[in-house]
Amino acid sequence: MGGQAKKKKKNRSSRRERPPHDSRLTVQERVKLKMQDKAKKKTAERYTAEQLLEKTQECMDNFDFEMARLFCQRALDIEPTNLNTLDMFGNICAELGDVEKAKQVFLRAVELSPDEGHSKYMYLGQMHTGKEAIQHFSKGIEIMLKELEKQARPAPPVAAAAAAVNRNPEVTAKDMSVAFCSVAEIYFTDLCMEEGAADRCRDTIDKALQYDPENPEGLQLMASYLFSVDKPQEGKEFLMRSVGVWLPRHHQEAESAEGEEHQQNAMPPYESRITTAKLLVEATEYEVWYLLGWTSYLQSEKPEETETFKDSARTYLTKARKLYVKLRCDDAALLEHVDQLLGELQPSVEEEGSEDEDLPLDDIGDDFVQSSDEETAMEH
Repeated sequence: MGGQAKKKKKNRSSRRERPPHDSRLTVQERVKLKMQDKAKKKTAERYTAEQLLEKTQECMDNFDFEMARLFCQRALDIEPTNLNTLDMFGNICAELGDVEKAKQVFLRAVELSPDEGHSKYMYLGQMHTGKEAIQHFSKGIEIMLKELEKQARPAPPVAAAAAAVNRNPEVTAKDMSVAFCSVAEIYFTDLCMEEGAADRCRDTIDKALQYDPENPEGLQLMASYLFSVDKPQEGKEFLMRSVGVWLPRHHQEAESAEGEEHQQNAMPPYESRITTAKLLVEATEYEVWYLLGWTSYLQSEKPEETETFKDSARTYLTKARKLYVKLRCDDAALLEHVDQLLGELQPSVEEEGSEDEDLPLDDIGDDFVQSSDEETAMEH
């Protein structure tokens, strides 16, 4: 009896440990899911590691990262120290949002081969912040530079013949430019308050543009840097160069039949394009305030709501003038017209006795035009 009781208790315990079924699924649906899962596992078991990686890549090309993870995990089970497989698996985990798992995989690859393969360091740099990110990016750049040196050396006849078949170098000038841009972004954001950050930021952007002078991301970073150190006119030039590079390419690809993938490659990342829009607005914002002020001034000549339009005109024109001075613009005719309109508009009761420089600029501030205190911190 005691043995039977223990056996029953054990059975009850094992039943409690089983995960409950989703009550929303029918019996037929649960059976179907089990059969599909078994079919996937049997399919994976039939392939070699190399074949599994081919299947993994095929799934990734079709954006089926869940299935890609299954195939790649099976390939890792067969060859746990395969660096290519580890890189691929880490990439898949990152795509699926499993950042911690991706970090573990890439760090494992670093343990196995710390001085070969730059991609794992670039991924780790993206997954970390501050000085840790700089360390990973710097190590990746070091490996990339060595690879570029190898590629520049004359290859033996056999190697040259192999290169003739596959003319895609492992590391390109564009790769180097993108890597330096990644470092510059860290100095521009996470480490902006560090001593010497401004100089390091400028140096890395210069290096990025040395490797690829037409890199839209590098040109835009230079524009952001120049705006942050109160050089708006120079910044605007780099910004327009950036737009001038990627926008025509995008239009050309959009009109061709080369597909969506080529169109995506012709443009910088979405976040970069949003930053471009912000910088363009900042570079010309004083003109927007000027036009709003002039429109309100013209509307104030109407008998109805005259004072309301006058108040709006004063506010907009004052903002235009203050931003014009802040950005050191050179449109003398516009400034003269603004001063003329402000002279014709009598100050409101609240504004009488107040200094022009004391007026708030609530709507003008932006991440890329920093206060004088912030600029001083960047410079020191």
